[in-house]
Amino acid sequence: MKNIWILAQADATEGIITGPAGGADTDAQTAQQNQTQAPGTPAPAEGEQTKPPQWPTFVMMGVIFLVMYMIMFRGPKKKQQKHSQMVQSLSKNDRIRTIGGIFGTVIDVKEGELTVKIDESTNTKMKIATGAVAEVLTNKQD
Repeated sequence: MKNIWILAQADATEGIITGPAGGADTDAQTAQQNQTQAPGTPAPAEGEQTKPPQWPTFVMMGVIFLVMYMIMFRGPKKKQQKHSQMVQSLSKNDRIRTIGGIFGTVIDVKEGELTVKIDESTNTKMKIATGAVAEVLTNKQD
């Protein structure tokens, strides 16, 4: 069995590393790792690998949470604000469509409730909640 002699320098002292002939590559890599480390830092144990930095993982998790926030909370909130703005701008004689598909003309606007005329010939009126308004048809250009 042959011994391979490798000289390595660690903290300004010379030592001899010996190993089996078949393991020359691993001994050379260990010696190279020991030389590339900053002086004063302990050398990793044989077979131990250095850990990669953890900050890229935290940055990626932060980006994922930001995207989830935008999708889950911000979109519906904007839609709700747009709907409440539409309801607040309702006035008498506006044509509307309800979420149930009923078309009518606004007769009276009260807080949280609308009176809608749905039939001109029989003068049929209906009271609906403001949340039931799907869209305002008066402002649309047909």
